[in-house]
Amino acid sequence: MSSTTGGKIDKAKGRVKQAAGDLLDEPHLKREGKKDVAKGTVKEKIDQVADKAEKAADKIAHGRKRTINRDNM
Repeated sequence: MSSTTGGKIDKAKGRVKQAAGDLLDEPHLKREGKKDVAKGTVKEKIDQVADKAEKAADKIAHGRKRTINRDNM
């Protein structure tokens, strides 16, 4: 359910900054690019963890509904 779009955008932006830093010989721009790539990677990992947690919560909730229905029979 979570979206990794923000992470992908940050990573792409970072790669562009790194390339520009290489081309223009600007170390600070290359560093900014590396930070953006890292930030994007972290966002993607957080989204993956959130998705797994949501799926686990859905399984638990679905399991409880099934148990409640059996008890009512």
